[in-house]
Amino acid sequence: MSSAWRLIAEDRINEATQNGEFDELPGKGQPLDLTEYFNTPAEDRVAFSILKNAGVIPPEMELLREVEALERRVERCSDASQAAQLRELIRSKRVKLSMALERRSNVARRQDV
Repeated sequence: MSSAWRLIAEDRINEATQNGEFDELPGKGQPLDLTEYFNTPAEDRVAFSILKNAGVIPPEMELLREVEALERRVERCSDASQAAQLRELIRSKRVKLSMALERRSNVARRQDV
């Protein structure tokens, strides 16, 4: 970024801060949770971040979220039978996620050739 653009950006940020435009942001004062970002393959991170900011969630990210939610349910589950069913569902979703990521990787490799 050129120094002129950097100064313009810094001025806009300072102005917005002074006007309180950042005061009501969700998660203010909390550390950023970058788990999803770093669980995403490096070649897809920027694209997925753009889609997420636009309110569009790629199927791979949705599967990842489902797996994480199921893992939390297993941790809280006291019924062994139900926990086993949840673990099987997790395994199934992880397989789907792996296959989707492999397909994406294959497409990317073909485009590079």
